[in-house]
Amino acid sequence: MVDRRRNGPDYFWDLLLILGTAGAAWFLTRNVISTLQGTLADPDKEKREQARLKAKANLQRLQKSREFEEDGNEEDSNNDAKRGPRIEDLVLNEYENLVALEVVPPEDIPVGFDDIGGLEDIIEEVKESVIYPLTMPHLYSHAAPLLSAPSGVLLYGPPGCGKTMLAKAVAHESGASFINLHISTLTEKWYGDSNKLVRAVFSLARKLQPAIIFIDEIDAVLGTRRSGEHEASGMVKAEFMTLWDGLTSANTQGLPARIVVLGATNRIHDIDEAILRRMPKKFPVSLPDKNQRLRILQLVLKDTKTDPNNFNIEYIARVTAGMSGSDIKEACRDAAMAPVREYIRQHRASGSSMSTIDPTKVRGIRTEDFFGRKGAGQVLMKNHARAKSSSDEYEDIEDDAETVETSTTGVKTTEAATEAVTEASA
Repeated sequence: MVDRRRNGPDYFWDLLLILGTAGAAWFLTRNVISTLQGTLADPDKEKREQARLKAKANLQRLQKSREFEEDGNEEDSNNDAKRGPRIEDLVLNEYENLVALEVVPPEDIPVGFDDIGGLEDIIEEVKESVIYPLTMPHLYSHAAPLLSAPSGVLLYGPPGCGKTMLAKAVAHESGASFINLHISTLTEKWYGDSNKLVRAVFSLARKLQPAIIFIDEIDAVLGTRRSGEHEASGMVKAEFMTLWDGLTSANTQGLPARIVVLGATNRIHDIDEAILRRMPKKFPVSLPDKNQRLRILQLVLKDTKTDPNNFNIEYIARVTAGMSGSDIKEACRDAAMAPVREYIRQHRASGSSMSTIDPTKVRGIRTEDFFGRKGAGQVLMKNHARAKSSSDEYEDIEDDAETVETSTTGVKTTEAATEAVTEASA
């Protein structure tokens, strides 16, 4: 074989191949290292990116609802001041994106003030002292510092009396940005991130103001501070109170930010005193009285078929004394099931197929359907038994003879006890 001497072009192509291989290796190595560094530096990078996209989509829905309301109020000259900045103009950090997931568009909540029975007085005061100053501050411009919206509102009382439902109605009808803050949102595994999330809650609320921050079971988040509690928990409470009513809670003119913290609890004594001081408006949502129970029954049964000859709603309102709104709803659910259960059993006994059931043939609800099963509740059955013991006919139970549990002290008082205290004081 004859050796061919290498000339200049051969060396050029060899050099070009070496440089290309080195460049490709450098490019691949740099990408691998940058990916590893990004993963090690921020292991939650993918989670935060997903949160950013979801938060953007959630806020865009909020913007659409605002634009819809603005189209219906074109003649309102104070519309821009009332609704705040546009969502597209906001720049959010990674923590604000996580909180933005908790922003609830009004159309997602199908509960309005008309769907709540028995709380008309509280609803009216909430409108006048909270919603109107928050969303329409120009109406109170003649005394803005005094008539501005309160920094905090607390709904307290026994469970099942409508506190959370009232908060839903406020979110639906206020027109303000509503942040439904969950305990899990403020809980992070990294030390200090919970404090940054608390700061993000208020910074996002300022960007979206007017805004309402709702905390259900607020005693679990902002309970009384104790010497033995965990350091992280105490830091979260301190951060919350500092941002809520601290140096940055008002603007340069001294007017407070249009942000309201709305809390609900059935354990008011477990809330820290400093938190209660920041919630000047406190509304007791207690057990409903006779007229309130009647209104609740009318709302719950408005779309339900009843037997006009064998249904006495006034009597049901009487014997549900001492029951919460939630208990009354469950009693109505049990009563509504009684005619369906009766019709199904008759249909089966006749040997007919279940697919041929005609729901229009189900009879209406009768008064006796509320007392036919054990699931009706001990209070309801006890009141019914007391009414039946005096006569065979249905009789009303007087409200002044029932036992009522107060929401502030948890002590049960009766009419007899009240009279005894009156005689003793005399």
